[in-house]
Amino acid sequence: MAGALHSRPAIERRAFNEIRADSKQRKIGGYAATFGAEANLGSFVETIEPGAFRAALAGDVLALLDHDPAKVLGRTKSGTLTLREDSRGLAFELQVPDTQAGRDVLALAERGDLGGMSFGFVVPEGGESWNGRTRTLRSIGLREISVVSAWPAYEGTEIALRALAHHDGAQRRARALRLAEVKQWA
Repeated sequence: MAGALHSRPAIERRAFNEIRADSKQRKIGGYAATFGAEANLGSFVETIEPGAFRAALAGDVLALLDHDPAKVLGRTKSGTLTLREDSRGLAFELQVPDTQAGRDVLALAERGDLGGMSFGFVVPEGGESWNGRTRTLRSIGLREISVVSAWPAYEGTEIALRALAHHDGAQRRARALRLAEVKQWA
């Protein structure tokens, strides 16, 4: 069991603030990620290269509320979530369901109260490069995008440790973080 946990990459999260809503059509859209912008994650700086999401777009990606797998808003497999890369970043359009979570998202979007967008991902082998404390993501294994109702939710220290674990060889910290991630998704 420990070997299986060790080989499973931890899911990382990043956040952006761009959402447009059309409550009459029950749709929201915008960007879940942008290319080339530097994100200061505390102990390192990260950028995403154009094309980083290309391989992930063929898979099944979920749209969630606040990274909560119990609050599915859509998915690419069903056609209720559309994702595409353009010159700016990862654009999305979501057909919001008539569920309590969906109604909440539309009401908050209409008032301008949503915190933004975030996405959960893993980095496949060879999908990143490091130059000192600067990380460049060239390939991203996208798992989900999330509408964030308050602040874009990720803990900088925890994410920094997960992302730096392989780079710095901090195996003990990485294992503890993976165990915490497994508990969250269990």
